[in-house]
Amino acid sequence: MANTKQAKKRARQSVVHGEHNAALRSMVRSYIKKVAKLAAEGKKAEAEAAYKEAVPVIDRIADKGLIHHNKAARHKSRLNERIRAIKA
Repeated sequence: MANTKQAKKRARQSVVHGEHNAALRSMVRSYIKKVAKLAAEGKKAEAEAAYKEAVPVIDRIADKGLIHHNKAARHKSRLNERIRAIKA
């Protein structure tokens, strides 16, 4: 348990920040799942549109430090690979 006033405030802030970060990570996962689902269904045009929506979100989360830049690049690469694999 925090003993000082400063430590108590930091503990409160960490709870709020943790909830905010969890919501952002969840949002990114939703965008990724949306692209993956459309790619699995073979809807190339819709998957490409969803990918274009997802890329800035993934990059923004990486810039905030919630995920590593390499992980963001890996997600984008794998999603793009799935879209390219669809026979149009």
